[in-house]
Amino acid sequence: MTVRILCDFDGTVTTQDNIIALMQAFAPASDFEPLKQGVLDRTLSIQSGVGQMFALLPSDGKASYLDFLLERAVIRDGFSELLQYSRRQDIDFSIVSGGMDFFVEPILAPFLEQERIYCNVANFDGPFVHIDWPHACDTHCTNGCGCCKTSVARTLRKDGDVIIVIGDSVTDFELAKQADRVYARDYLITLCEENDIAYTPFETFHDIVHDLTRAEVTT
Repeated sequence: MTVRILCDFDGTVTTQDNIIALMQAFAPASDFEPLKQGVLDRTLSIQSGVGQMFALLPSDGKASYLDFLLERAVIRDGFSELLQYSRRQDIDFSIVSGGMDFFVEPILAPFLEQERIYCNVANFDGPFVHIDWPHACDTHCTNGCGCCKTSVARTLRKDGDVIIVIGDSVTDFELAKQADRVYARDYLITLCEENDIAYTPFETFHDIVHDLTRAEVTT
């Protein structure tokens, strides 16, 4: 048996949602806000909504987008400690993110190997940013997730494995439905409560390490 932690990135590892921050700074609000609301209320699929959001951004702004996010990225307290705990306990830790490679990987570089990161790919070759979806939904999912966290979980999971999900928003909801243990904050708490999904709230990763230690979650 392997214990696997699948952890969100935007708004979870980082204290702010990087996509929302990027759009608020660089995209026209009149175009971006309806797309954001559509994703949140699930009238738009995540893949469709996020794809349309990034299509609002000119590709020649890549350096400015990255500089903006790197300057503002704040890692939630206790992240290094959770990684250390996972290594000590032989827990398999992966980031599964609806974010984009051009900012997720540089922000996480001091903490985690690139092969432990599952995210979308931003293509800057055209006039506007185009998103590629290397971890799109498999045949078991028809939700248009973009980075389909349940598909990634199915790829990684072996019989008997324990899946622990850490997240904060609608992009984590489908995986939370299937997880053995859920750590939630912000909008994911609302979704869990509305759908009778058991969860443990957290503010910092210290909270999660404390709870895992108390629960003696080990391989």
